[in-house]
Amino acid sequence: MLMTILKNVYQKDILIQLGIFLSSVTKYDSWPGYKCGVSETEFSNFKSAIKIASTKNSWFSIDMINRSLEIWSNNLSQVNLDKWMSNYDIPEKINKNVLIICAGNLPLVGLHDIICCISLDLNTQIKLSKNDDILIPAILEVLVLFDEKFSYKLKVLDKKPENFNTVIATGSNNSNRYFDHYFGNHSHIFRKNRTSIAVIDQYTSDQELNKLSDDILQYYGLGCRSVTKLFIHESFDLNRIYQSVFNYKNLANHNKYMNNYDYNRSIFLLGKKLFFDNGFLILKEDKSLFSPISVVNYEFYSDLELLEKELLYKNNEIQCRVGVGGISFGTAQKPDLWDYADGVDTINFLTKF
Repeated sequence: MLMTILKNVYQKDILIQLGIFLSSVTKYDSWPGYKCGVSETEFSNFKSAIKIASTKNSWFSIDMINRSLEIWSNNLSQVNLDKWMSNYDIPEKINKNVLIICAGNLPLVGLHDIICCISLDLNTQIKLSKNDDILIPAILEVLVLFDEKFSYKLKVLDKKPENFNTVIATGSNNSNRYFDHYFGNHSHIFRKNRTSIAVIDQYTSDQELNKLSDDILQYYGLGCRSVTKLFIHESFDLNRIYQSVFNYKNLANHNKYMNNYDYNRSIFLLGKKLFFDNGFLILKEDKSLFSPISVVNYEFYSDLELLEKELLYKNNEIQCRVGVGGISFGTAQKPDLWDYADGVDTINFLTKF
């Protein structure tokens, strides 16, 4: 038990140092000194990786990447790590060799699974998405600087995985059919398509709506925690939504986003569908929880109790709920370490099953 405690303390210290480094990256344009944990060259190399990732994938703006790094730097604090790991009784030995298959819709979207494996000191193979194959290797290189063991404990795959007994895979509903076919006989977590919703009542303030704009648009609506459906009380003025998202007006300058906006707007016009738009965001009354990029579906409700019953049947499609009966407005894109995708506790899975 003593060895387990010492090992966990050491892993935590490594993650705290990673958090300090990531914080330095977001705060300083140039090397701030050895307080960041790495040399000037190594700091510059990571900054270059951010630029390369942004150039390779035009969805990954520098601002988007830095926001993701900032969230991770906050999560990897001693306070948050202690709070997270205090929920678990970690066994002395865990017989798991893990294969992680990452999605690539957001910068570092697969990092949480990797952090879970690091915290438990597990041998981990990582299959990256081609859409996000720069940033995670850059972080792994930093970890190797902190401890050379990560050069063999954490392996990015460029070939077929071998010698694994546990799989954590994230992808589309279609990808999950392949996950089940190839890895269904292994202990596994398979994650499918999910989206997020917001419930707005007649008492929702303008300040809360301003925060909701982050939940909807911070990552262009690309993430499973991006709000794509609004449930709005029938007495609510829909124009207030557009007033709240005005701070994202610069989306109109993002070519890839606006290509989606123009396409969806054209389709709705051709189909003679009723919708509202402000030049960069379309609001459309629709029963579906899922909406395409640049579109947010909405639906009016009059009775919250009836809405709650309706949402129970859709729970497997919902990643998180914002607003009335859910998490606070403005927090959907800032999950804590203990906010697990699909509600499946990854640490519990890795230590118990």
